[in-house]
Amino acid sequence: MSKMSLRNLTLAAVLAAVYAVMTVALPIPQYGAIQMRISEAMTVLPFLFPAATPGLFVGCFIANLFSPYPLDILCGSLATLLACIATQHMPNRYLASLPPVIFNMIIVGAEIAWFETGFGPGFWSAYAFNAVTVGVGELAACFILGQLLLSALPRVESLRPYIPEKRLHALSR
Repeated sequence: MSKMSLRNLTLAAVLAAVYAVMTVALPIPQYGAIQMRISEAMTVLPFLFPAATPGLFVGCFIANLFSPYPLDILCGSLATLLACIATQHMPNRYLASLPPVIFNMIIVGAEIAWFETGFGPGFWSAYAFNAVTVGVGELAACFILGQLLLSALPRVESLRPYIPEKRLHALSR
């Protein structure tokens, strides 16, 4: 396991704070079957900044402490962690938005369905509904706002040292 530099630790801490505050403070549905977490747009950042992964996981964990679904602390945070890890390995910026959508549809959709129905006869229909609605919110956050972030942030000169050289090279092609 490699040590995290002070610079990367600071980046992770700032992203954790921003994610948590955006989720808790914005007056839009952040929890439940129909949700639009603007902060989820940041889950594409590990494509550029590998150090973003622990920060986004911690930020999501903190935000989910406020969720009406107790399992969200574990399941929602796990979905974000897995999405961030997968996003780090995406071959291009356009595919970087896909892991957050897929992991949240599967994991958070199942979590909300279980909370609403248990594993009774209504689980699968509730799961289908929740997976679609969570997925739509993720699509909007990641494919619209996330792609804007992936387009704009490499142009900020003070952020370029945080981006690995191979990513900068891939973006310039």
